Amino acid sequence: MTEDWESRLREHGFRITPQRQLVLEAVESLGHGTPEEILVEVQRTATGVNLSTVYRTLEVLEDVGLVTHAHIGHGPPTYHSVDEHVHIHLVCDRCAKVLSVPAQVATQFVARLEDDFGFRTDISHVSVHGLCADCKDRPLDLEADDAP
Repeated sequence: MTEDWESRLREHGFRITPQRQLVLEAVESLGHGTPEEILVEVQRTATGVNLSTVYRTLEVLEDVGLVTHAHIGHGPPTYHSVDEHVHIHLVCDRCAKVLSVPAQVATQFVARLEDDFGFRTDISHVSVHGLCADCKDRPLDLEADDAP
């Protein structure tokens, strides 16, 4: 991956910087991460990097096609590497776990949207909210069972 990201940055007129390498490594390490989570990961190595540097770096990395983002929750976008296969995010509303499933599971749905409504879907930004396998059978509020 190192040669690929370096050549992509150079092809687009960007310099190779330690901050860009650290942010890209953090995204890859986390799998999915918000800018704040990426900052925490980067600061394990480089305490001088701040949040605005992370945001600017993510913008550059997205512009050259190395990372992409999805809006998984109500907060900031979540970034992940582009070298992964296109996927849909399944977000557990209880434990906040994010699962990635192949985009092919939505092939019929996406085709129907285009056939019936003329709408071409960018599946890479899709997230589906619900309850994961670990949470779906648990009572909604365990503490409520103990309440008077």
